Amino acid sequence: MAVLVCWLLVVFDGYDLIVYGTVQSSLISETGWGLTKATAGTIGSMAFVGMMIGAIFAGRMADSWGRRRTILGCAVVFSVFTVLCAFAPNAAVFGILRLLAGIGLGGLVPSANALVAELVPTKWRSTIATLMMSGVPIGGSIAALVGIQMIPAFGWQSMFLVAVLALVIVVPLGLKYIPETLTSDQPAAAGAKASSGFSSLLRAPYLGISMLFAVATIATLFAWYGLGTWLPNLMQLAGYNLGSALTFALALNVGAVAGSVITAWAGTRFGPIPTAIAAAAVAAGALVVLVMGPSVAVVYLMLVLAGVGTHGTQCLIIAAVANHYPAHLRGTALGWALGTGRIGAVAAPQVGGLLLAAGLGVNSNFLAFAGAAAIAAVLLAAVGLHLKSKLPTSTSISTTGASNV
Repeated sequence: MAVLVCWLLVVFDGYDLIVYGTVQSSLISETGWGLTKATAGTIGSMAFVGMMIGAIFAGRMADSWGRRRTILGCAVVFSVFTVLCAFAPNAAVFGILRLLAGIGLGGLVPSANALVAELVPTKWRSTIATLMMSGVPIGGSIAALVGIQMIPAFGWQSMFLVAVLALVIVVPLGLKYIPETLTSDQPAAAGAKASSGFSSLLRAPYLGISMLFAVATIATLFAWYGLGTWLPNLMQLAGYNLGSALTFALALNVGAVAGSVITAWAGTRFGPIPTAIAAAAVAAGALVVLVMGPSVAVVYLMLVLAGVGTHGTQCLIIAAVANHYPAHLRGTALGWALGTGRIGAVAAPQVGGLLLAAGLGVNSNFLAFAGAAAIAAVLLAAVGLHLKSKLPTSTSISTTGASNV
């Protein structure tokens, strides 16, 4: 039940994050806030700035004073501030609310992953970690599906009010079912607690791999969240109506859900890092095909593959990180990778908006996100080489938790 509740919270995390992409064109055209594509991109980045703050500090917090309090605190924060977005009087207040919601959004995933890694047996850790991350695109899919019906009928504000369901249904379930865990309760506690901060990640034997995981996550999240933020608007600019644009966003998120399942199997079979390299390459190739102006059917297929590749790569990185570090560093390491990775998530909406504002067209966005996915593949190859050069580490990743995906 604890794992299920954590997964439901990750679903709401995904919904509250992706919902901005579904309402972005409405904010530009209907609010009278004077938003341009560039300023809309800036507002889109605000949630990711908050996520960077939340991921870094919540992972550390979860390691030091408990997963349960951190997870539920983050859920309350992102739900409350998402609901308040519906009542924002202007763009500045809306952006601040998105930033504050982002702190909770960013803090939840590393904290929930760290908790779940402790609750399930090692042999199941990989599969459960991947299925946990499927909650993000499932939440994004729900946002697209709900948006198709609710935005025309009730306005963009209604999309943010959905977040109240997490507060009234899932948080109370969390209070009942999520257990408290503290690293100080574990055998390694006394010596481990003193060395469970970020400084431990940034010195031997973890410095090299910590930096590679971080930079690979930056590139991966640039591609994934850039698409998540801009895709509906890009498809409208390409000539599709809002309903069709949101179905394209749905295809991306359905692909991401499929990516979670596919990478769970492939990561177990072939190892997380080789699978991540392949997934990132698939995403890059699919986005390049979109630039060629294919038929609608091919566009849908490429967006599904882009979802499989980008989100699948992120799942594999999270799994490898969760497996590579000892228990007393796990939450901190996940927070480090996901927190620094938010640099890519922060930059992507901004870069997308600036490319469009510069008159470079829809394809400039697809090429930028394809380039990021290709860079991620190269960086993950470097991760693989690094792990092979450290025989004990490499052995532990490719056996016990190769499936840590």
